[in-house]
Amino acid sequence: MQAIILAAGMGKRLKKLTSSNTKCMVKVNGVTLIERLLRQLDKKDLKRIVIVTGYEREKLKDYISGLEGISTPVQYIDNPDYAVTNNIYSLYLARTALAEDDTLLFESDIIFEDSVLDCLLEDERSTLALVAKYQSWMDGTCLKIGPGDSIEEFVPKSRFRYDETGEYFKTVNIYKFSVHFAVTHYLPFLEAYIKALGNNEYYEQVLSVITMLDNPEIFAKVLSPDCRWYEIDDLQDLDIAESMFARDSAQEVKLLEDRYGGFWRYPKMLDFCYLVNPFFPPAKMLDEMKASFNTLLMQYPSGSRVISLLAGKNFGVDMDHIVVGNGAAELIKAYFENLSGTAGFIRPTFEEYVNRYDPEKSVYFDVPGPDCTYGVSDITAFFDNKNIDHLVVINPDNPSGNYIPKKEMQKLVSWTKKKNIRLVIDESFADFASEPDNSFIDEDFLDENPHVAVVKSISKSYGVPGLRLGVLASADTRLVSLLKKQIPIWNINSFAEFYLQIEEKYAKDYIHALEVFRTERSRFFDLLSGIPGLRVIPSEANYFMAQITNGMTSQQVTEKLLAKHSILIKDLSKKIREGSYVRIAVRTKADNDALAEALRLTLSSPEAES
Repeated sequence: MQAIILAAGMGKRLKKLTSSNTKCMVKVNGVTLIERLLRQLDKKDLKRIVIVTGYEREKLKDYISGLEGISTPVQYIDNPDYAVTNNIYSLYLARTALAEDDTLLFESDIIFEDSVLDCLLEDERSTLALVAKYQSWMDGTCLKIGPGDSIEEFVPKSRFRYDETGEYFKTVNIYKFSVHFAVTHYLPFLEAYIKALGNNEYYEQVLSVITMLDNPEIFAKVLSPDCRWYEIDDLQDLDIAESMFARDSAQEVKLLEDRYGGFWRYPKMLDFCYLVNPFFPPAKMLDEMKASFNTLLMQYPSGSRVISLLAGKNFGVDMDHIVVGNGAAELIKAYFENLSGTAGFIRPTFEEYVNRYDPEKSVYFDVPGPDCTYGVSDITAFFDNKNIDHLVVINPDNPSGNYIPKKEMQKLVSWTKKKNIRLVIDESFADFASEPDNSFIDEDFLDENPHVAVVKSISKSYGVPGLRLGVLASADTRLVSLLKKQIPIWNINSFAEFYLQIEEKYAKDYIHALEVFRTERSRFFDLLSGIPGLRVIPSEANYFMAQITNGMTSQQVTEKLLAKHSILIKDLSKKIREGSYVRIAVRTKADNDALAEALRLTLSSPEAES
């Protein structure tokens, strides 16, 4: 068996990375695509590797000749017309080689694990197209599979239908061709196709014609979801590939955490790091938003005045007392940019507040004790003689889940009013608490306490982080007016506005979702508490803080869960210096069960999991 690699293209979408190098010379975590591929193939005892070159061919050849430890013979076929032809012509130039031996065919911009290649070679069928279940991030040639892994049809872009994607498979651009298939099927059709339609086409189009035959000889090989691969066409693809194919688990965790989301491009991963409501919005609400998709996409949203009117209606406050942000993060940033004086913070906590203010003007209450629990008396005792102008309290707090009941919080409101301290209450997680009617976004309360600003992340409570919605409510109209002037007039999009417009209709669904959530949180707490080596701290939020007690570090546990089980949790070692703590989101029952089992395996046998 031999391998043929198509490496003639220019890779223009990778911009400066391919300005003087061919696409397969791009590096993923310090290793070029072509070196990685050649070393993977070199372990398979192939007769030869044939590379079709074009753009910057001499640089590529010189580079490959300088690689040490490649024992498989490498031969080259040059495509002088690479700039005006497509990959069908590169494969056409390799037609003689294709007719001489069974072939593994690759495009040079693919990165994959060894298991991807193994599954193709271990399959006894002689001619296969390697495919993967279609995911939303994928682009390129798709197909449909029939009985017995037959290929029913290739789906060109012109006939691609998003309402049929459940039936689609994406070609991985790795194939196995028997010499019989090449000689009797592929090459005759290839030559005819080029004569009829020219050189600026794709070799998959020939396969689409062959699959119409009574006996096309080629079958689909569906790749297991556990096998990692990625196609690198642009800089974003390269960025994602570097996290998927990190040098080690520590780098993988760091690269994923540094993305701060966008995890739909990692469909195999369970995200227990970022915090949302897993039981809202309901399907009917999603359907209503989908029905208005075209209008919302092509229409401007309203300005800030109308958005404030909508938010005020939803939360029962005056429109002049509420401002809507592109996520609570935008409002936090704007609020602290207008701050002066000394601010008090409680740690560990949500770092967005702490990071937004000058540390030289900040006073930190570092909560003692292994559970990071505190009450109003602890807060007032610490800050009573600190001469602060502002105080931030997140309730429930993040990451501890510590919760102060509303009656107790009223005492803090009174204390700060008496001390002339401006109080920020972040109640982004308050809806998850068991106490009913605990919100401070209330018109009467705000009117009585204009020194208080209440922040709420709609993303977290209502399970719509993609909309980027948050609110700040205060009867300090000067502050609210200042924030409205500071943020852009169109700071949220039409989808977010429409959500605010229809949200009230689903109030009962939201209440029910919270009830379901609390039941699942209680069950999940009991499940986690039964795992040896894990001490779970009670929480009133949609996450648990837990201490690792079996001697492993939180970093080790986080890395092993990701490497072995594709589960991402939050390592708290940067927030809590003493002890080994992690934060675990509460998700659906099936997801929670999967996490619990993975944790049990990881903590019970750290050596086996390393």
